[in-house]
Amino acid sequence: MKRIDEILTGADSIAIAGHVNPDGDCIGACMAMYLYLKEQYCQKETDVYLGTMRSVFGHLEALDEAKGEAEVGKVYDLLILFDVSSEDRIGVAGEYLHTAKRTVCIDHHITNKGLAQINHVVPEASSSCEVLFELMDQKKISRAVACALYTGIIHDCGVFQYSNTSGRTMQIAGWLMDLGIPYTKIIEDSFYKKTYAQNKILGQTLLNSELFLEGRCIAGIVTDSDMETFQVTAKDLDGIVNQMRLTEDVEAAVFLYATEDGRFKASMRSNGKVDVSRIAAACGGGGHRMAAGCTMDGAPEEIVFRLVELIRQQLQD
Repeated sequence: MKRIDEILTGADSIAIAGHVNPDGDCIGACMAMYLYLKEQYCQKETDVYLGTMRSVFGHLEALDEAKGEAEVGKVYDLLILFDVSSEDRIGVAGEYLHTAKRTVCIDHHITNKGLAQINHVVPEASSSCEVLFELMDQKKISRAVACALYTGIIHDCGVFQYSNTSGRTMQIAGWLMDLGIPYTKIIEDSFYKKTYAQNKILGQTLLNSELFLEGRCIAGIVTDSDMETFQVTAKDLDGIVNQMRLTEDVEAAVFLYATEDGRFKASMRSNGKVDVSRIAAACGGGGHRMAAGCTMDGAPEEIVFRLVELIRQQLQD
């Protein structure tokens, strides 16, 4: 695909969706596409489907129009998926993958093997938002669309700190900033502003974390009882694993938190020597070399032991 317009021909009804527990890149790409279509193709029926989102994304225009669940019996001419690397990771609109007349997946995960009829995957891109920017007619990108794209880019590259940041990433970000987006507020709200409860659960996790592999790996766990005690949900845990990664001498960080179905979501971050996407893929998940995740069954201590062992093997190699 060279332009997003290529897939719109003949599609009068369009669904846009991302992955379960949508992060900044997923939300940014979905909303950027939604706003772009609403502005440039207002004659088309367009819906965007996203799960529960944190309040930090409140700066995105039309976010309240996102649907929280699929409509039974609804059939779309086109389904566009963003930031989804496997079918089991599709969020609330998963059933449309099989009912839509055409399906497209736009992604940047190296673990994406192709789940739609058309798959546009660019692993070297910082984010799905960067991929989408390159597909859009840039003359048609409004300030609202730019705001969504910038949000997704900074979330997936850690405000240009991660190794997936390229010169092109910086060029695109600068181009979007020139449209007058509130980039300072977006960064502050996304990464630095926290509620009192978020600060408390962060402190508790760091206090109870453990070092492994002679200090080269750190792991932290938040159980369902912890979440109840501190009155937090999964959306309040963003940023904890990144803070753990910044511990001196640590090469990889592992963060586990309990999900509603009794399983544990494992988020992993690397400082370069460990490819956590390989570890996540081996455990049924996916992601990038420096940031990846998966959902696992079992006691949290056993899950940590298994992940630490996989990290040890890479460090030895």
